[in-house]
Amino acid sequence: MRIALVTYSTRPRGSVVHTLALAEALTALGEDVTVYAVGRGDDPSELFRPVDERVEVRIVPCPDCDDVEERVLRSIAALSRAVDPAEHDVVHAQDCIAANAVPGCVRTVHHIDHFKTPALATCHERAIVVPSEIVCVSKGVAEEVLAGWGRMARVIPNGVEAARFTAAAGPDGGWQRAAWREQLGEGPLVVTVGGIEPRKGSIGLLEAVAGLRGTQPGARLVVAGGETLFDYREYREAFDLRRAELGVDVEVLGPVEHEKLPALLACADVFALGSVREGFGLAAMEALAAGVPVVLREVPVLREIFDGAARFGASGAALGDALAEALADHSPERRRRGRELAERHTWEAAAHAHLEHYAETVGRVAVPA
Repeated sequence: MRIALVTYSTRPRGSVVHTLALAEALTALGEDVTVYAVGRGDDPSELFRPVDERVEVRIVPCPDCDDVEERVLRSIAALSRAVDPAEHDVVHAQDCIAANAVPGCVRTVHHIDHFKTPALATCHERAIVVPSEIVCVSKGVAEEVLAGWGRMARVIPNGVEAARFTAAAGPDGGWQRAAWREQLGEGPLVVTVGGIEPRKGSIGLLEAVAGLRGTQPGARLVVAGGETLFDYREYREAFDLRRAELGVDVEVLGPVEHEKLPALLACADVFALGSVREGFGLAAMEALAAGVPVVLREVPVLREIFDGAARFGASGAALGDALAEALADHSPERRRRGRELAERHTWEAAAHAHLEHYAETVGRVAVPA
């Protein structure tokens, strides 16, 4: 089967990570896979990590600009010109931009966004309405799509490269963990991935870490990631102001190299997500694979995926309590359950499920003229 997977960026963001891992898993099953990715402005002319050479990669250049709405429109136009549906049996968009570029595609909805500006709200709406088929990475997101748009979605959970993160926690990953510890310090490290933005609930997580000071005065928040199409400068300024008010020690790393991320998670004392909206929580699953205790915001999707393997908090204060419990609990039982959960979510299984869905729907997908 000739499969096109289309994504809005070459940089390490959740849906892009998903796209590349799925492409490699499909290729390993013998499929013919092409990845289209937008390379904006000064973005590298290649993906953020090496990809199996059997996957054909087409970087779609796109002039960058400061205006977010214009950036989105340019990206849609660039992908629309680059992707010829007639070349492929299935065109599978992984985000709003890709779905707008190829309207008759299969589309994965990773999570539901809420945009206030008209152009972005319209883009988001069209990206759910115009695809021929919808895939969601969790039941919770599928229920949102059904409730909001009346569309039935196929649920196919994410995979996780569990072995890579488990290895980082073992003897062979010791030198990389030691390097991270030398850089970050020895105090209890609360690590999160996803950058500083409203959807990630970064300020609430900051307040949760502040609540640890009574019992863990050396606790530090480490924030990795943050590559995004959108402008969250105002929220980041609010985060910095609150950080100064609370006196919390925060290390903002920005994007972390693909090869170094497993060791960063493996050296964490606890991994946390303060997200108020999530589609799956892939980084949390990677942390479980590394044997790290995980604390999550109490939201339906995360409870659906991680119940029994993570701790939850419904507010900043409750997150702080859950962090304290995680740091004090040295029992191996929860970590064992976490690793087993991560190991059950394989990209091979995800690829098989996608192929089944493609086989069922390829005759029904409306290929645009």
